[in-house]
Amino acid sequence: MIEETFVASDPKSAYELAVEKYGTNISLVSAKQVLYDGILRSEVIVSIDENEILLLEDTSDETEITEVASEEEILLSELEEIKEELFLMKDDMYKELQEDNPHIAKVKALFIKKGISAAWLEGMFQSLSDSKIVEDESLLVAYILEEIDDILQIQKEDLSSPKIMMLVGPTGVGKTTTIAKLAARYAYLLDRPYKVALINLDTFKVGAIEQLEHYADIMQIEHIAVHDATEFRDTLEHLKGYDVVLVDTAGMSPYDMQKFIKTVEFLTADTKREIEVNLVLSATVKYEDMEDIYQNFSFLNLHSLIISKFDETKHLGTLLNFMLLYHLPMSYFSMGQEVPDDLRLADKEYLLEHFIGDIDEG
Repeated sequence: MIEETFVASDPKSAYELAVEKYGTNISLVSAKQVLYDGILRSEVIVSIDENEILLLEDTSDETEITEVASEEEILLSELEEIKEELFLMKDDMYKELQEDNPHIAKVKALFIKKGISAAWLEGMFQSLSDSKIVEDESLLVAYILEEIDDILQIQKEDLSSPKIMMLVGPTGVGKTTTIAKLAARYAYLLDRPYKVALINLDTFKVGAIEQLEHYADIMQIEHIAVHDATEFRDTLEHLKGYDVVLVDTAGMSPYDMQKFIKTVEFLTADTKREIEVNLVLSATVKYEDMEDIYQNFSFLNLHSLIISKFDETKHLGTLLNFMLLYHLPMSYFSMGQEVPDDLRLADKEYLLEHFIGDIDEG
């Protein structure tokens, strides 16, 4: 085995460099933060089999890629320039309209106050430069709400085939409680009882295994604690006859390299089965933190968003703004600590009703 060091600004980027060079057939040796020229950086050391390196070198010698700009590419570039000019013309028309129309400014200020991005609103209002809607504040509000409704996406519940669901997210967001709610739903509350098993990958938090094991005992569901990628692969093979396998992971901050890389190792284990990765995100998190969380976890090829702590805030504009910009489909809403009651399928109408209530107060 040969070891190689990769350094980047964050653990995800450092690990990506290793994967980009050698693929996923690498093993993590260590991960830590170090000072390089006075700057704190993330250092990841991986080991690679010598045969893998030789194979990669042979492949790279045989393939030389040259990029030549084709006539089609030149034409596309010219079309982009024309589109940019048209956009600027439309932008000028919108600015003139906004200066002459107090309704736009008032509605825009209201939505910004409730957490919706000014840039996103600008794009919506620009399309109304020649519409009568801009003359009526209530119509403007209704138009924006309708646009939000059109953009929001729902990931429908589908248990027609066996599935593995992994829940990821920051510390304290409620992943373990949400997994218990999902397990109870699938095992007892649907049209038929589904065969459910729980896997716990969280060996970091004190009491994490015991908490999930407690729920599993109450529901009489199999629960297995797993410590490494090989054990994870073997456990999934053991559970291949189950309808749903729910996987709990360690909570982590966007800057926790050890836990992040550990999760990547589980996902890249040779399981031969697709794993749906669901990000659990609290409705109470401020937008800047939502962005950091998404930028970190999006590397895991997210399947859907589960919104937790839905009952702990009346102000959902920040959450809506996040989904408008990143287009991540919602699958479940989790509110409260009661298992299994405080869980419902994601619903655009339910979400918008709460947001409209906040808008009405404004």
